[in-house]
Amino acid sequence: MKRHVLSALLIIIAYSGLSIHGESLATDRLGCLTCHQYPGLVKLEKPDTFKVLHIDEEKHLASKHGKVDCRQCHVEINQIPHTDMTNVECTTSCHAEDREKITAMRSDLSAYHKEERFAITGIDDKSSCNECHPLYPHSKNIKVRALVNMHSGFLLCEVCHLKKENQANLSYDWKKPEKVFFTGEPYGTHEMQETKSSPKKKGVISRMLKIFSSDESGSEADTKTTYTISRIAPFSVVAGKKTLIMNTHDNQKAIEFKTREKSLSPEKREKELNAFHKNIARKEVSTACNGCHSANGILDFKKLGFDSRKIKDLQYLNIKSLVTKYDVFYLPNLFGQ
Repeated sequence: MKRHVLSALLIIIAYSGLSIHGESLATDRLGCLTCHQYPGLVKLEKPDTFKVLHIDEEKHLASKHGKVDCRQCHVEINQIPHTDMTNVECTTSCHAEDREKITAMRSDLSAYHKEERFAITGIDDKSSCNECHPLYPHSKNIKVRALVNMHSGFLLCEVCHLKKENQANLSYDWKKPEKVFFTGEPYGTHEMQETKSSPKKKGVISRMLKIFSSDESGSEADTKTTYTISRIAPFSVVAGKKTLIMNTHDNQKAIEFKTREKSLSPEKREKELNAFHKNIARKEVSTACNGCHSANGILDFKKLGFDSRKIKDLQYLNIKSLVTKYDVFYLPNLFGQ
């Protein structure tokens, strides 16, 4: 792997120049938020669990550690991408006098950044993909897994994995909304919906307070907040009619396959998997990063409703170079830390 120190520096400088928060130059001098700024940036750890890697800049700046450079705590990180380098050292310069206390509470350090991390924890996805694959399915390619998983909240699987040679007249548009669950603050195309259930049962005191209250809105009821999101999806356009390309007819077969998968011979298992993926590129992509994030990509961002500034951001992402051009960046020790 090559050392692209100069290239890393150029990206850092470019990112810093784009920042509109003057304070962030002091706390993100090595451009950590180039990647970590994105909600939904996650790493799959087990089939049912994932680690959220997103850091909300505004919340971080307002936190106790908002003025501390990331590498003062994350001392092992010296390259991008950095995988499984999660050890945190609090006593390098800040808490040297509290070394024993910090060591004793090290198991609780996962609570830091808790209020700064946003991700989707579930989508009411009716596709057959969802029967076998987790919400964040990418785990093998350690270089790009978190960046690719981030797209689960914005695109259907088919946008990147569809075998296009089997489809005619493809178009990309927003799919109808799906119910979604967040950890942290909602983001993306989310829409909040509030529903009122049956009135709350009140005691004598609360009824009296209501009588003397200036609120004339009537009986109180429990309010439940739910969210929906829209995601970009491929459609087949034939004779002016748009048809969503999303497999929902193999759901029951997928459920049955999971119950007997371990009892199948390798040949039988592979045959059934190929049948499920007849229109899907397994373990491959039919559309890579530049297929969407470029001026000539498959997605018409203007048609999808993005403004001109956001279109440029999506087409010319700095983060794209980390995936498409280089293997590893080694962070230069320019600031003596």
